Amino acid sequence: MKLNGNEIRPGNVILHKDSLWVAVKTQSVKPGKGGAFAQVELKDIVSGTKLNQRFRAAETVERVQLEQKEYQFLYAQGEDLVFMDMESYEQLELQADFVGDRASFLQDGMMVEVESYEGKALGVKLPQFVTLEVKETEPVVKGQTAANSFKPAVLENGVKVMVPPFVGEGEKIVIDTTEVTYSKRAE
Repeated sequence: MKLNGNEIRPGNVILHKDSLWVAVKTQSVKPGKGGAFAQVELKDIVSGTKLNQRFRAAETVERVQLEQKEYQFLYAQGEDLVFMDMESYEQLELQADFVGDRASFLQDGMMVEVESYEGKALGVKLPQFVTLEVKETEPVVKGQTAANSFKPAVLENGVKVMVPPFVGEGEKIVIDTTEVTYSKRAE
Protein backbone atom coordinates (compact mmCIF):
# COMPACT_ATOMS: atom_id res chain seq x y z
CA MET A 1 0.00 0.00 0.00
CA LYS A 2 1.47 3.34 -1.04
CA LEU A 3 1.42 6.34 1.31
CA ASN A 4 2.21 9.96 0.52
CA GLY A 5 5.02 11.40 2.66
CA ASN A 6 2.62 13.65 4.58
CA GLU A 7 0.31 10.69 5.46
CA ILE A 8 2.85 8.83 7.60
CA ARG A 9 1.59 8.48 11.19
CA PRO A 10 3.27 7.15 14.36
CA GLY A 11 3.04 3.36 14.44
CA ASN A 12 3.05 2.96 10.64
CA VAL A 13 5.57 0.41 9.39
CA ILE A 14 7.19 1.42 6.10
CA LEU A 15 9.74 -0.03 3.70
CA HIS A 16 12.55 2.55 3.34
CA LYS A 17 16.12 2.00 2.09
CA ASP A 18 15.42 -1.77 1.82
CA SER A 19 14.65 -2.06 5.56
CA LEU A 20 11.51 -2.10 7.67
CA TRP A 21 11.06 1.03 9.78
CA VAL A 22 8.37 2.02 12.26
CA ALA A 23 7.42 5.70 12.51
CA VAL A 24 7.98 6.87 16.09
CA LYS A 25 7.20 10.60 15.76
CA THR A 26 5.92 12.71 12.90
CA GLN A 27 5.79 16.47 12.53
CA SER A 28 4.38 18.50 9.66
CA VAL A 29 6.65 21.39 8.67
CA LYS A 30 5.54 24.29 6.50
CA PRO A 31 8.56 26.48 5.86
CA GLY A 32 8.09 30.02 4.57
CA LYS A 33 9.93 29.13 1.39
CA GLY A 34 9.48 25.87 -0.47
CA GLY A 35 6.96 23.07 -0.13
CA ALA A 36 5.67 21.46 3.03
CA PHE A 37 7.19 18.23 4.28
CA ALA A 38 6.87 15.71 7.10
CA GLN A 39 9.79 15.31 9.50
CA VAL A 40 9.60 11.66 10.59
CA GLU A 41 11.61 9.87 13.28
CA LEU A 42 12.00 6.25 12.18
CA LYS A 43 13.22 3.22 14.11
CA ASP A 44 14.61 0.15 12.34
CA ILE A 45 12.49 -2.82 13.43
CA VAL A 46 15.34 -5.32 13.28
CA SER A 47 18.38 -3.39 14.57
CA GLY A 48 16.66 -0.66 16.61
CA THR A 49 18.69 2.18 15.04
CA LYS A 50 16.95 5.53 14.66
CA LEU A 51 16.81 7.84 11.67
CA ASN A 52 15.30 11.29 11.10
CA GLN A 53 13.96 11.56 7.57
CA ARG A 54 12.13 14.27 5.62
CA PHE A 55 9.35 13.20 3.29
CA ARG A 56 7.82 15.66 0.82
CA ALA A 57 4.07 15.41 0.27
CA ALA A 58 4.66 14.28 -3.33
CA GLU A 59 6.98 11.39 -2.30
CA THR A 60 5.44 7.98 -1.82
CA VAL A 61 6.57 5.23 0.53
CA GLU A 62 5.47 1.61 0.79
CA ARG A 63 3.42 0.89 3.92
CA VAL A 64 3.87 -2.65 5.19
CA GLN A 65 1.21 -4.67 6.97
CA LEU A 66 2.71 -6.98 9.58
CA GLU A 67 1.07 -10.31 10.26
CA GLN A 68 -0.10 -10.61 13.84
CA LYS A 69 -0.74 -14.06 15.23
CA GLU A 70 -1.44 -15.34 18.71
CA TYR A 71 1.04 -17.75 20.24
CA GLN A 72 1.20 -19.41 23.64
CA PHE A 73 4.44 -19.27 25.59
CA LEU A 74 5.45 -22.83 26.49
CA TYR A 75 8.87 -22.72 28.16
CA ALA A 76 12.41 -21.35 28.13
CA GLN A 77 15.10 -23.70 26.88
CA GLY A 78 18.56 -22.27 27.52
CA GLU A 79 18.73 -19.00 25.54
CA ASP A 80 15.63 -19.88 23.50
CA LEU A 81 11.97 -19.20 24.22
CA VAL A 82 9.48 -21.68 22.79
CA PHE A 83 6.04 -20.53 21.63
CA MET A 84 3.19 -22.54 20.08
CA ASP A 85 0.84 -21.42 17.30
CA MET A 86 -2.66 -22.00 18.69
CA GLU A 87 -4.13 -22.87 15.27
CA SER A 88 -1.54 -25.21 13.71
CA TYR A 89 0.21 -26.27 16.96
CA GLU A 90 3.57 -25.56 15.30
CA GLN A 91 6.33 -24.43 17.64
CA LEU A 92 8.34 -21.26 17.19
CA GLU A 93 11.71 -20.78 18.87
CA LEU A 94 13.00 -17.25 19.44
CA GLN A 95 16.12 -16.13 21.29
CA ALA A 96 15.49 -14.52 24.68
CA ASP A 97 17.30 -11.33 23.67
CA PHE A 98 14.81 -11.01 20.77
CA VAL A 99 12.10 -10.34 23.37
CA GLY A 100 14.51 -8.25 25.47
CA ASP A 101 14.24 -7.39 29.15
CA ARG A 102 10.52 -8.11 29.15
CA ALA A 103 11.23 -11.85 28.63
CA SER A 104 11.33 -12.16 32.43
CA PHE A 105 7.58 -11.42 32.48
CA LEU A 106 6.72 -14.47 30.36
CA GLN A 107 4.76 -17.08 32.29
CA ASP A 108 3.90 -20.65 31.27
CA GLY A 109 0.75 -20.67 29.14
CA MET A 110 0.77 -16.87 28.61
CA MET A 111 -0.76 -15.71 25.33
CA VAL A 112 1.42 -13.31 23.30
CA GLU A 113 1.11 -11.69 19.89
CA VAL A 114 3.97 -12.33 17.46
CA GLU A 115 4.38 -9.84 14.62
CA SER A 116 6.00 -11.15 11.46
CA TYR A 117 6.73 -10.05 7.92
CA GLU A 118 7.11 -12.58 5.09
CA GLY A 119 7.35 -15.42 7.61
CA LYS A 120 10.11 -13.80 9.71
CA ALA A 121 9.24 -12.90 13.31
CA LEU A 122 9.90 -9.22 14.08
CA GLY A 123 8.45 -8.67 17.53
CA VAL A 124 6.61 -10.17 20.48
CA LYS A 125 3.87 -8.23 22.20
CA LEU A 126 3.21 -9.28 25.80
CA PRO A 127 -0.04 -8.64 27.67
CA GLN A 128 0.03 -5.13 29.12
CA PHE A 129 -0.52 -6.33 32.70
CA VAL A 130 0.82 -9.40 34.55
CA THR A 131 0.29 -10.52 38.14
CA LEU A 132 3.40 -11.39 40.16
CA GLU A 133 4.25 -12.08 43.79
CA VAL A 134 6.52 -9.80 45.82
CA LYS A 135 9.44 -11.88 47.15
CA GLU A 136 11.41 -9.17 48.99
CA THR A 137 10.63 -5.69 50.20
CA GLU A 138 11.33 -3.48 53.18
CA PRO A 139 8.83 -3.44 56.06
CA VAL A 140 6.49 -0.48 56.45
CA VAL A 141 7.90 2.31 58.59
CA LYS A 142 5.21 3.89 60.77
CA GLY A 143 4.76 7.57 60.16
CA GLN A 144 6.18 7.36 56.65
CA THR A 145 3.10 8.67 54.89
CA ALA A 146 4.57 11.05 52.37
CA ALA A 147 2.36 11.10 49.28
CA ASN A 148 4.93 9.81 46.80
CA SER A 149 7.02 7.53 48.99
CA PHE A 150 7.72 4.28 47.18
CA LYS A 151 10.06 1.48 48.26
CA PRO A 152 12.03 -1.07 46.23
CA ALA A 153 10.69 -4.61 45.86
CA VAL A 154 11.97 -7.77 44.16
CA LEU A 155 9.36 -9.83 42.32
CA GLU A 156 9.21 -13.62 41.91
CA ASN A 157 10.84 -13.29 38.46
CA GLY A 158 13.78 -11.31 39.90
CA VAL A 159 12.71 -7.94 38.47
CA LYS A 160 13.04 -4.93 40.78
CA VAL A 161 10.22 -2.35 40.86
CA MET A 162 9.15 0.48 43.12
CA VAL A 163 5.96 -0.23 45.11
CA PRO A 164 3.83 1.78 47.57
CA PRO A 165 4.68 1.40 51.27
CA PHE A 166 1.57 -0.73 52.02
CA VAL A 167 2.72 -3.61 49.76
CA GLY A 168 4.36 -6.43 51.74
CA GLU A 169 6.21 -9.65 51.01
CA GLY A 170 4.06 -12.49 49.67
CA GLU A 171 1.44 -10.15 48.19
CA LYS A 172 0.45 -10.40 44.55
CA ILE A 173 0.59 -7.19 42.55
CA VAL A 174 -0.21 -6.19 38.97
CA ILE A 175 2.73 -4.90 36.89
CA ASP A 176 2.50 -2.84 33.69
CA THR A 177 4.88 -4.66 31.29
CA THR A 178 5.30 -1.70 28.93
CA GLU A 179 6.57 0.68 31.63
CA VAL A 180 7.73 -2.03 34.11
CA THR A 181 5.92 -0.25 36.94
CA TYR A 182 3.53 -1.12 39.77
CA SER A 183 -0.09 -0.76 38.71
CA LYS A 184 -2.25 -2.05 41.60
CA ARG A 185 -2.77 -4.87 44.07
CA ALA A 186 -4.06 -8.09 42.57
CA GLU A 187 -7.55 -9.12 43.58
